[in-house]
Amino acid sequence: MVLVAEIGGRIAGMSSAGLARDRTLGFDGEVYTLYIDPAYYAQGAGRSLLAAAFAGLAKQGCRSCVIWAHAQNNARYFYERMGGKLVAERVAQLAGDPVPEIAFGWTSLEPVQPSAAR
Repeated sequence: MVLVAEIGGRIAGMSSAGLARDRTLGFDGEVYTLYIDPAYYAQGAGRSLLAAAFAGLAKQGCRSCVIWAHAQNNARYFYERMGGKLVAERVAQLAGDPVPEIAFGWTSLEPVQPSAAR
């Protein structure tokens, strides 16, 4: 599934999700991508896309979700605020170069609510 967030008639971000590609971590759904245009940070687009992705995964019969991100990606703080727990680390290959990645997991696809600010 591919989702698009609009703010004021302009595309603010996009997300894609589906069945987990690697189920060894115990999650059945996966958010493959979640990108927000920096001009729209802190306006709710990320939270809305994540909630819509979770709802779509639940409709597909999923009960949990994982998101992999580059280990240095600041999105990790967003995922933590949205209730994601650090569940794994790995080194992937991108164009032959090693790329450190971390995974955040949710054991429930209940609507996401931001946790207290850190």
